[in-house]
Amino acid sequence: MRDGPLTRWEHSQQRSHTVVDVPRIPRLRTRQTLTALLVVAVGSAGLVWLNTGDDPPPVSTRDAFVDLLSGPARDEPVKIDTTLYLPERTPAPAVLVAHGFGGSKESVESDARELAQRGFVALAWSARGFGRSAGRISLNSPDYEVADAAGLVDWLAKQPEVVQDGPNDPKVGVTGGSYGGALSLLLAGTDKRVDALAPLITYNDLGQALLPNSAGSQAPGASPAANAFGADGVFKRSWAGIFFAAGMGAAGLANPTTDATEPGTRENANTGAVAGAAPAGVPGGGRPAETADPCGRFTEAVCRAYAQVATTGRADQQTVELLRSVSPVSVTDKITQPTMLVQGEQDTLFGLDQSDATARQISAAGAPVKVVWYTGGHDGGRPGPELRGQIADWFDFHLRGQGEDPGTGFEYAVRGALRAQGSPSVRTVTAAAYPGLTGGQATERRPVAVTGDEQTVVNPPGGNPASISGMPGLGAVISGSSQLAGRVAIDLPGQSARFVSAPMTGQLLIAGATTATLRVSTVGGAPAPDGVVLFAKLYDLGPDGVRTLPGSAVSAFRVTGLPADGSPAEITVSLPGIVRPIEADHRIELVVSTTDQSYATPAQPATYRVSVAPGTSLSVPVVPGTRSSSAPPAGPLIGIAVVLGLCALAAVWGFVRRRRADDVDPDLADVPMVIENLSKSYPGGLKAVDSLSFRVERGQVLGLLGPNGAGKTTTLRMLMGLIQPTEGHIRVFGHRIHSGAPVLSRIGSFVEGAGFLPHLSGRANLELYWAATGRPLERAHFTEALEIAGLGAAVDRKVRTYSQGMRQRLAIAQAMLGFPDLMVLDEPTNGLDPPQIHQMRDVLRRYASTGRTVVVSSHLLAEVEQTCDSVVVMHRGKLVASGAVEDIVAGGGEATFRVDDPETAAEALRGVTGVHGVTIEGDLVHANLDGTPRSTALTVLVRAGVAVEQAGPRRRLEDAFLQLVGEEAAP
Repeated sequence: MRDGPLTRWEHSQQRSHTVVDVPRIPRLRTRQTLTALLVVAVGSAGLVWLNTGDDPPPVSTRDAFVDLLSGPARDEPVKIDTTLYLPERTPAPAVLVAHGFGGSKESVESDARELAQRGFVALAWSARGFGRSAGRISLNSPDYEVADAAGLVDWLAKQPEVVQDGPNDPKVGVTGGSYGGALSLLLAGTDKRVDALAPLITYNDLGQALLPNSAGSQAPGASPAANAFGADGVFKRSWAGIFFAAGMGAAGLANPTTDATEPGTRENANTGAVAGAAPAGVPGGGRPAETADPCGRFTEAVCRAYAQVATTGRADQQTVELLRSVSPVSVTDKITQPTMLVQGEQDTLFGLDQSDATARQISAAGAPVKVVWYTGGHDGGRPGPELRGQIADWFDFHLRGQGEDPGTGFEYAVRGALRAQGSPSVRTVTAAAYPGLTGGQATERRPVAVTGDEQTVVNPPGGNPASISGMPGLGAVISGSSQLAGRVAIDLPGQSARFVSAPMTGQLLIAGATTATLRVSTVGGAPAPDGVVLFAKLYDLGPDGVRTLPGSAVSAFRVTGLPADGSPAEITVSLPGIVRPIEADHRIELVVSTTDQSYATPAQPATYRVSVAPGTSLSVPVVPGTRSSSAPPAGPLIGIAVVLGLCALAAVWGFVRRRRADDVDPDLADVPMVIENLSKSYPGGLKAVDSLSFRVERGQVLGLLGPNGAGKTTTLRMLMGLIQPTEGHIRVFGHRIHSGAPVLSRIGSFVEGAGFLPHLSGRANLELYWAATGRPLERAHFTEALEIAGLGAAVDRKVRTYSQGMRQRLAIAQAMLGFPDLMVLDEPTNGLDPPQIHQMRDVLRRYASTGRTVVVSSHLLAEVEQTCDSVVVMHRGKLVASGAVEDIVAGGGEATFRVDDPETAAEALRGVTGVHGVTIEGDLVHANLDGTPRSTALTVLVRAGVAVEQAGPRRRLEDAFLQLVGEEAAP
């Protein structure tokens, strides 16, 4: 970045802009209009007929802090923050709804409300150490979190709205996802008052989930997703780090015993950031923040275990025992209640092998078990409304005896290739039972041969660079992209061995964990003390060479005790549990790698040989079943088709109407943006934007200012077509803005933060973004945009190495791609240091100097004053001021004069009628001119013999801003 003459690119961009006329659609005749209105009316009536139904039943809530006793002797008090959701009719059975790790009772508010609308009393609570509950995180310890849940069952037994089975025995079920799902299993295994349970996307053995070892000496079992669950696993470093970070929230914050207490930092269910802790005075509560406790809100035992694994990459016996004690595997042999296990097929944290083990163990205890695999998970999202309805049906039958028996079958979802509105098609396959359970048939397995010679692979020093299988914590974003899901995997040359099958002659539907028998040996001496750590993946290899890693899943395993003479050891590896249709002409590719970015790998360099054991094939699980169909009878189906046809006609008419509404004002064709009488209202009477009008000209850098809640972001979202105004409109280069308006392609934006893939370079991220727009490559102007952003050679480095300032500049470069005529930026200097802010200021000015326009929303008033030439000030949705920065600043009438004789100057100014507030500050004289022209004051000073070196407004933009929004400047 530099000040000075314009670059070659800037000179080339100082040119005229051509406006292309948009063809206008002919006006429709009156008969056409009436016909279209009739179609809309009939279609609407059909939709109303199809969707006839009552509004959801009302639900009332009751918040309370419940005092419980926990600990080994049940003598340690703790306060737990709860919300009770009450249905329209009580008494009713109750359902405990537990939240995931890093969440709170607010995280499961919608689930609890849905259950209450189905007629259950639902109890949501913040587990100890989360939200506003006291206590420290013990990872679902039987003495703490599980004891807390049992105490809540005691509390439900005292509530008149809950149906009772007997004294201190409420009719109760329990559900929850992830951390909450494990709690559901642990509670059911220790408290027989639980009558039914439905745990979701959870673990069986936390030790095996975070330190998996998928290798053994023989095949793991008869169920479809069984895993070897060997000892001495490989540390799943990335996911474990996310967990630990989620429990590191500030200690000693909120005190739930007083209404006036403010909760601490609010938690986010996606990132796991934790809310305020319990009061330090409560046993088991938080510690004062100034102690800077490295354990955060974890107990010392949990903290020690994490530190031990994180620093060594392996779990000692004490850690193994701790993780097993807080895992459902410790109690599954005691669970006899009806259990519905729901597990996600897109889950690199808790795979299908975890629910597989739980199903086998509970079935062996004699409990009825239903297993459902769905397309979501920690990397794919929560269950949809249909699956949530099945869970409610499960409780309906087992808690109230209502509805059909949901049985003990097995369902799994198959994501297809056909896409509807950007989403893949999904079908459900239903089998009579989950294969391999007690008394049932084993899983059908089909051999698939793979070929490939023995291959040499290298573990690099420090395990870096590493292959990539998935992106823990960001998988949900990636899985939502049709182009990226399963395709971000990277296997580095020299570190991975590949074995490929012949093309499929027909579709092969994999449903579970494929097993492979491998031979592994060392090269150049005995293996390191850590043993041989490897990672196995199963790819779908298309005929065009495109490789897809289903579920971004990988199996980690460790092989120890290899012969020092280089002789091979033969092991059976369980590959990740997946559901994937391998289509005809596709191949299966088995990849074995020495590294994976998400795991801790040995630091010592080593070389291994890997091969598929001679005479063996991949053993692929197949679970036949019937394809679920929810097709209605023929009569309603015909009715639906008619209504959909009418709606299609109505949609065409709506499109025509929208194209007519998308008029072009030729008088504004060269004006970047005009906002006229813009308003946006929300239900409940909230008016975020109120009759806003202003205009932006070419070459301007305009600052959009206002306090929180002023309506700035709402205005920008309407400008981008993300939401529609209630009244008024926005025109960009004469075109009226609406969702999907073609003129939006002339706007570059950085409004809600740019998401970059950290393992790719800055340039690759920009190329991927531009490819998603579908516009020609030659129109991107990568080189010129990067020249303005000033990233230099760093653009070819991986984004994960970038500083915050570099990420911001990359985001600006992304917004500049294609050289939009209007660029809209929201807080572009966030996280930048002063030199970086200065560089960003230069970037924006240089871009505007080419005749383009920049709109900047920022809270840094000093930067707006130095960067922008015009400002718009909003307050409570209204425009309170607009104009040039210098006019806004000078609007208060205060002026400053730098003079050679301050005393004489002050005396002369005091003699001018209307001038007041004259003060002296060194060689500066300040005065409130109160409407007196500054030229008049200068004339008075000159006549008094005072030499004036400088004259100008006294106020800063910040002072003007605070006055405009009705607030006083801070002292």
